[in-house]
Amino acid sequence: MHSLLERQKKAGGGVDAGLELPAGSLPQPQRMFSCVGCFWVLLSSCLVAVCSFSFLSPAWIVKEPPLPQAQDETSAVLCSGGCALLAISSLLAIIAVFLPSGLCERRVCTLAGYMQTAAVFIMASGLLVYPFGLNSATVKKFCENSAIYYAGDCQIGWGYMLAIVGVMLSVFLPFFAKYAPKEHISPTPIPTIL
Repeated sequence: MHSLLERQKKAGGGVDAGLELPAGSLPQPQRMFSCVGCFWVLLSSCLVAVCSFSFLSPAWIVKEPPLPQAQDETSAVLCSGGCALLAISSLLAIIAVFLPSGLCERRVCTLAGYMQTAAVFIMASGLLVYPFGLNSATVKKFCENSAIYYAGDCQIGWGYMLAIVGVMLSVFLPFFAKYAPKEHISPTPIPTIL
């Protein structure tokens, strides 16, 4: 725009020479953040905190008197891997909000959305595998009559329930990632959903 004004000055001797913009065609200021992008970053960050806190909490199986807490190895690896992937994708979401609109921003949002999808599947599989550990000899020693998907004399604790809620809410993150970029190819999201 600046070089156009200088050309107009040289050609016509002034700024007003031939520089008439049609009504409504003034350059629009570029938006710094999108509402969906900011909500996506906020939700991603909160869910990383929820999933990490639930994974690190010792209250997955509860009994009076307290048990020595241990998670199933397989489940711990899957849940920690999912939490790490969710944390990395949350950092990508923060980076994507500060990128200028364009191809790079869309690619970062897409990558973060795919990572969040993978994190949801990994953490969900870890939560589904965890109850198989209730059939182990260590758990049966403390929780009599325990079996797969049955805690026996013990109860499923708040840490496991918080992890389930965190994974259920994380399901929505890839959908927000799709609409997080500041510029969309379609003007409304309705035609792309249908």
